Amino acid sequence: MGWTRHLWSTSRLLAVVDWFWRRKRGVQAPRLRTRDDAQPATRIDLKEFAPEPIEFFARAAYIELMVFDELSLAISLTPTTAAKTALATAADAALDRHRAFVRAIEAKGRNAAEEMDRYRAVPDRFRRLTKGADWYETTLTAHLAIGFLDDLFQALAEGLPAASAELVREAFADRSSEAVVAGILAEAMERNPRLPSRLALWGRRVLGDILLVARDVLDVHGVESEGRAEPGFSELIANHTRRMDALGLSA
Repeated sequence: MGWTRHLWSTSRLLAVVDWFWRRKRGVQAPRLRTRDDAQPATRIDLKEFAPEPIEFFARAAYIELMVFDELSLAISLTPTTAAKTALATAADAALDRHRAFVRAIEAKGRNAAEEMDRYRAVPDRFRRLTKGADWYETTLTAHLAIGFLDDLFQALAEGLPAASAELVREAFADRSSEAVVAGILAEAMERNPRLPSRLALWGRRVLGDILLVARDVLDVHGVESEGRAEPGFSELIANHTRRMDALGLSA
């Protein structure tokens, strides 16, 4: 499919990203929030923009495979065995979701690889544009992509037929591996006082490209439809901000 269908108009995308960047408050000392002081995630209503089930599962399966690849790269670059083991847990979770979505495609008599190939252009571009300079940036990219895009797929799943929606709910029932990745990043920043400011900038830089991947997933046609989707994207960005804040990074 062409870029004109999949990308917001440049002005709309820049407006959302600019809104996000204007909220920065400076780099804080790195810390992970406890369960008690973490803010609850806002409900995101994007279900009317869900693609049809085969397309949904193909897109979700390929993005989970992309996340697995990103985490695998981080594992190869990470210097400590403890960090490698922790990141492997998150990689396994992404691979499990990928396999669940592949099975959903195959259950409908379709070739999963062929279906995923239809929608790989934008995620592949994301990986090229967000190639980190080291394992810190690579791990943060994976963490932010996991959080933002998994939020998106969970929201869109509510617009799928009941059986498909339930499959997606089950796939995302356990997202505890996100906290594992956040913990690795927090420990790294505690050891290196120069790291938070660099990762704060990197996280803001990655957001724009994550938005392009997310926008590509939505079944949006026309300016009016795009306008209805914008509040949902604002809530996705707010969740992204909470992830950055939980690490003590400026968003």
